[in-house]
Amino acid sequence: MIEITTSLLLLVSSLYGGLSGASVAAASQNKVEPILQRQERPESIENDNPITFEQYVREYFKDNPILAEIAKCESTFRQYDSDGEVIKGKINKNDIGVMQINKHYHLERANKLGFDLNTIEGNMAYAKKLYESEGTKPWKSSSNCWEKYAQTNGDSVNG
Repeated sequence: MIEITTSLLLLVSSLYGGLSGASVAAASQNKVEPILQRQERPESIENDNPITFEQYVREYFKDNPILAEIAKCESTFRQYDSDGEVIKGKINKNDIGVMQINKHYHLERANKLGFDLNTIEGNMAYAKKLYESEGTKPWKSSSNCWEKYAQTNGDSVNG
């Protein structure tokens, strides 16, 4: 996984200019370089100021903030572990990534739709698609963590 991350950083640096050693280190320490997420990053963040995965997830789900709360409960805003591997569920190892998408139920559909659940972008994009079709039902098992947020903020909880 680290090789993939390094390759991605090299590719991006060739497209957008070099990344400093500090930028590479920040990216491997649960940071997202805004330059890597140029189209998704908040406009107020400068290119030399890395944002955290939490900030990135919250910005990505700004139209559906309940999904950010679900990410907080499911993975504490993590896509990768300290070794650079995609995180897996503690109870069910088929649950992967920031949104803990279950590969047994969703991998085939995600692949058909062009989403790579092993990337933060693919994991979140598929979660958004899943939320549009099924609401919060796929994350019901963690609802004791995020349901109060949903009720307080007027988000519908279904399933």
